[in-house]
Amino acid sequence: MNKTYLISGAGSGIGMAMARKLADNGDTCILLGRNLEKLQQVAVSLPGKHHVFAADIRSTDELAKVADLLSNEAIHGLVANAGIGGENYWGKEDRWEEIIATNLTGTYNLVNSFLPNLRLAQTKYKQIIITSSVLARLGVANYSAYCASKAGLLGLMRSWAVQFAPENILVNAICPGWVNTDMAQQGLQGIADGLGMSKADFYEIAMQSVPLRKMSEPSEIADLVAYLLEQESITGQSIDINSGSVMNS
Repeated sequence: MNKTYLISGAGSGIGMAMARKLADNGDTCILLGRNLEKLQQVAVSLPGKHHVFAADIRSTDELAKVADLLSNEAIHGLVANAGIGGENYWGKEDRWEEIIATNLTGTYNLVNSFLPNLRLAQTKYKQIIITSSVLARLGVANYSAYCASKAGLLGLMRSWAVQFAPENILVNAICPGWVNTDMAQQGLQGIADGLGMSKADFYEIAMQSVPLRKMSEPSEIADLVAYLLEQESITGQSIDINSGSVMNS
């Protein structure tokens, strides 16, 4: 059965890989993000016909405009993947508000904006997948906003899992570790610069805490999401996919 999935942050990295996986499975993707040009490039690279909308998830007004355009469209799953990373420091240039507003509040905005579309789907179960992070479980110096926002997403996910269970809406989160994306590469470079070493040298140090000694590829994360979008028994769970860097029993 062809299904329709909305993916935020679909213009690059993990979001783009998710779109490619779902499109290859014959599903229709609604690609949402801030950069229209990147979204269009992704859309034309996919098999099948897909939809592209530019919106900032921090803006309820922008999301409402997209929701109005999709008011009669049944969506079988919402993949709240958009987010930003990087350091933040107390002071006039602190990025705390920006990161929290995007990663945590933006996810809250996105899901609530398109919840009516999810309720239109005629399948027995509907899905919400949230992209959190291994840093929801670990502390990293000068990443207070990022760590807090990603940990907050897990609390949000659990609350929604209980709230929406009577409607057969399953809500889960994924917690990727290092993933080979532009954001991760920029993060590696930034930390390496702060330590006064090359990115290659810092990469070797970073991988010492990863038992498999590797980054995941975006396609591996997409495979997990594709599975979660089809299953009917898992809800309220945060799924770790981090090459062993965090092992929860």
